[in-house]
Amino acid sequence: MKQKTRPRSDASLNKVLTEQRLQKYLASLGVGSRRDIERWIVAGRLHVDGQVAVLGQKVTATSRLSLDGKPLYLNASKNAESFPKVLLYYKPEGEVCTQKDPEGRKTVFQSLPRLQGKRWMMVGRLDINTMGLLLFTTHGELANRLMHPRYEIEREYAVRVRGPITHAMLTRLRTGVELSDGIAHFDSVTLVGGQGTNQWFHVVLKEGRNREVRRLWESQEGIQVSRLTRVRFGHIVLPRDMFRGRWEYLSVLDIQKLGDLVGLTF
Repeated sequence: MKQKTRPRSDASLNKVLTEQRLQKYLASLGVGSRRDIERWIVAGRLHVDGQVAVLGQKVTATSRLSLDGKPLYLNASKNAESFPKVLLYYKPEGEVCTQKDPEGRKTVFQSLPRLQGKRWMMVGRLDINTMGLLLFTTHGELANRLMHPRYEIEREYAVRVRGPITHAMLTRLRTGVELSDGIAHFDSVTLVGGQGTNQWFHVVLKEGRNREVRRLWESQEGIQVSRLTRVRFGHIVLPRDMFRGRWEYLSVLDIQKLGDLVGLTF
């Protein structure tokens, strides 16, 4: 005789309907790609309700999730309505970092997705001949703090320089050079390629003065910057496979890390 099944209660039915696989759930909230999340699970970095997560595990919106011991606060409605948006834009040469340009040149804002009821705020700027990573956010206080020099957030640039480089020059660039707006220096200068009088360096500094990287290099006799790209801001790195003029949203996890850098909790 076939056994009758008991009808599910409303509570149990709702639980089934709201359960999702862990990878899909976190990816839908922008924490990371499914591939990234699967790697975290395999490495034992993700926990669900205090237990190490496993591949294929199902969770609900009430599950307590943590990554590397740090709680993930992932209220879906909060993320959609009030959690700040942050995007990374790969600025090409020739675009200007302003809302409108009186000379009619293309601006970085023309390439960004449109928002309803909010506006994009730029985190710092790059000059017209510099390309690379630019951040934009809908959160004014986050933008202000990321730009404030007291937080000493690292900016890394790939720079091609022409001219005879000497050890004395590199020492001066690391220890300090007098510019028109005060002493400036690179926190690190690393040779990454090239030879002779045409070489590539990666430089890191913790402030964003106007054209600071160019001015530092060109303060040295016979040196000219021929290519400049910002490749990192804090922990955010310009993706190697990203095309110029494209943008992508940052994950919830990356936004939380940016908040941590400047003492903000979302």
